[in-house]
Amino acid sequence: MTSAAATPVPSSSDADVRLGADVRLDDGLLDFHEIEGEGFELEARAGMRRVAGIRTDLEDITEVEYRALRLERVVLLGVYGYGDAIGAENSLKELQALAETAGCEVLEGLAQRREKPDPKTYVGSGKAKELRDVVLASGADTVICDGELTPGQLRALEEVVKVKVIDRTWLILDIFAQHATSREGKAQVELAQMTYMLPRLRGWGESLSRQGGGAGGSGGGVGTRGPGETKIETDRRRIRARKSKLAAEIKLMKTARDTKRQERVRGRVPSVAIAGYTNAGKSSLLNRLTGAGVLVENALFATLDPTVRKASTPSGRDFTLTDTVGFVRLLPHQLIEAFRSTLEEVADADLILHVVDGSHPDPEGQLAAVRGVFADIDAQSVPEIVVVNKCDLADPVVLGRIQRREKHVVLVSALTGAGLPELLDVLEQEVPHPDTLVSVLLPYASGALVSRIHSEGEVLSEEHLEDGTRLSARVGPQLAAELNEYLVA
Repeated sequence: MTSAAATPVPSSSDADVRLGADVRLDDGLLDFHEIEGEGFELEARAGMRRVAGIRTDLEDITEVEYRALRLERVVLLGVYGYGDAIGAENSLKELQALAETAGCEVLEGLAQRREKPDPKTYVGSGKAKELRDVVLASGADTVICDGELTPGQLRALEEVVKVKVIDRTWLILDIFAQHATSREGKAQVELAQMTYMLPRLRGWGESLSRQGGGAGGSGGGVGTRGPGETKIETDRRRIRARKSKLAAEIKLMKTARDTKRQERVRGRVPSVAIAGYTNAGKSSLLNRLTGAGVLVENALFATLDPTVRKASTPSGRDFTLTDTVGFVRLLPHQLIEAFRSTLEEVADADLILHVVDGSHPDPEGQLAAVRGVFADIDAQSVPEIVVVNKCDLADPVVLGRIQRREKHVVLVSALTGAGLPELLDVLEQEVPHPDTLVSVLLPYASGALVSRIHSEGEVLSEEHLEDGTRLSARVGPQLAAELNEYLVA
């Protein structure tokens, strides 16, 4: 073997020819020990050789740039049961909206009617070959399935269609990853992605089956020595370690969120959570009621991080309004687990404003999907008001049907402001009232207590006397204890 010292350094002109004009040995840009294949001759390592059979024919040189910039071109695929054609169509339209939100260009939408998905290829071997023909004809590079596929189904379908296949769950996780902005939101999305990805790791050829480490091996570091582990085993171990770290970080963030929530509970400020299907207009309603100025966008999952704002009833009683993440049909359980600390804002609320898009083709389906999530997070016992948004665009027949089926319904339009006075009147009645009745005489020097009674309680009567301010009010138990020394008959 020729050593580095014994190897003559080529002239600068030779180095330019062999390594390219930007990488020159005599400039110190490429050290000998940094070149892969240290044991080979410098001539062999520096030279280039043509590999047969590797070539991509392009019709036009501009296609190189086009391929780098274009959106993913996708074909949608769904399986639905007998007698549910309308539901299948609505589901594929929602999948189209999800794909477009993720930045895809939708070329085709296909639906197969069968009793249940094929356990091997999701649609069956024959339909998978038909799907391959559609992919070739349309020029698609991705297939998105309207359901959560098993690792085996994903692998088998990819082997037939020869392009990337993803399912509804991974698509939603990708949208969440694009829209997460806060540190907590990013950690929650990454945890959900890791949970989904772990059982779906697979190798191409032998790339993930090679072993590293080995008894007496050096340079591998702690954790890689021993009988050896394959690359896929290494990746799984790293994902598990990352999941543990993310879970610990989210737990710490949850502690901070719980502290803030306990402060509100201690002051007995009623909390109202705005929940509902994605893109139903929750953020628009929050802006209308509080002037919060949060992002409003005609896109799915525009809001991932909860926003808490202060609001008041017409009589002046304060409460908090929380805008929460939107739900969707078949919301991935990985997301529910990862976002559990955020969704607790709904479960711990005193009242839920369940916002539904009245102009949607299936608003009752939206209601049922959201209530399924309520059950998952133990929020089904929280009092609920159904707020039908976009009533100016809705079918009157649909609105009448919802009003007959639901007990507490308010029709509003966050865009035009229609129905908002009625909603405020309902909030006046439904927001919990303080439960302790007190009659106190407060000296004028105790103006802070008077202010707290107005902000935290419900003032029934107020009178200014020579000795101070006399109030009759309903307050929370903590404030009532502080007012004990000022009680009067």
